[in-house]
Amino acid sequence: MNVTPIWRRPAAATVALLAAAALTTSCSNGGTTTTAADPGVPETTTTPTPQAPTVTITPAEGSEKVNPDKKIVIAAAGGALEDVAVTTGDEQIEGRFNADKTRWVSKTPLKPSTGYTVTAKAGATTATSAFTTAKPQRALQIIDVTPNAKGETLGVGAPIIVTFNQPVANKATIERALEVDAEKPVEGAWRWVDDTKAIYRTAKYWPAHQKVTFNAHITGIKGDKGLYGTKDYTTTLKIGAKQISKVDTRTKRMYVYQDGKRVQTMRISAGMATTREYTTTSGVHLTMERGNPVRMISPGRKKGDPGYYDVMIDHAVRISNSGEYVHAKNNVWAQGVRNVSHGCINARPDQAKWFYDNVQRGDVVEVVGTDRELEWNNGWGYWQMPFKEWKKGSALNGKA
Repeated sequence: MNVTPIWRRPAAATVALLAAAALTTSCSNGGTTTTAADPGVPETTTTPTPQAPTVTITPAEGSEKVNPDKKIVIAAAGGALEDVAVTTGDEQIEGRFNADKTRWVSKTPLKPSTGYTVTAKAGATTATSAFTTAKPQRALQIIDVTPNAKGETLGVGAPIIVTFNQPVANKATIERALEVDAEKPVEGAWRWVDDTKAIYRTAKYWPAHQKVTFNAHITGIKGDKGLYGTKDYTTTLKIGAKQISKVDTRTKRMYVYQDGKRVQTMRISAGMATTREYTTTSGVHLTMERGNPVRMISPGRKKGDPGYYDVMIDHAVRISNSGEYVHAKNNVWAQGVRNVSHGCINARPDQAKWFYDNVQRGDVVEVVGTDRELEWNNGWGYWQMPFKEWKKGSALNGKA
């Protein structure tokens, strides 16, 4: 009998194990399945699709009766604003971006009763809005700026008197919209004298020979409940020579200076000063208007009363609202000698005509020598008030 030695049996078992291993390896290499434990095979990665930015516009699409004092606000999330266009008709509305350009806000008030179109883009997102502002219950407009006649040249003391068509309650808001821009800048301030009138006065006289531009950016500005500006206003004022006339009622002389040079010496007769009414006012006057002739009637008297007069006066230049003029009168016997008028300053006809022909509204007439002081609100007596006091009438604490 053949007996297989015991030491040879393990060899056969080893061969069988190797064959099984070979079969296993062959199947793994021949298929398409891999395991995560295999360091030579990369893992599969899924990349998410980026989300488009969102853009929000206020007022929203289709909004109506939007308050004109509201701002247009555009906000982006998930990206920066690349382009913003806000239009009404042919007008482009300006605005400001924040630091990272995720927010845009309009700079100027909206116009009442007006349609607006907004387009904003951030990345792949484009948003639009069309809206309409409300019609104001009342329209605020500037109806007069004085002095401001066409082609007029003004004196260095000239104020800017602005009159509105409606009473203004939000004076600070409206005053902030009033802009004075001079070629030769000088400090100035607004003063409200009532709810419809604001007056601009400089701290010192305007520098001569320049242009001053006045702009009122009041469109869309709220003046009171239901009251909004509906129209801007702009005008250019021309400041001429520095003409200052000095009147001394004691010496009965009037000297006229142009740009610092004396150009006229006039003998005058001032108020007789027998009553306050007949006393010429002392102080800084401004020339307000002129006429040739001007009808002058005694105030508070009727025909037949003592002191009554009704006369036509040539070449008259008004310097107050209390009946004071520089005018012509052929009473050379008194001029330079005695004060005999009812309060006006009269001069020889030829010299009064010269003054009339050369005067600019807003020229300065300084009068001294009487005990009656010109009130600051008598005509254009604004220079009678110290500028520090004048500024207290500003709704912005004098910051024009």
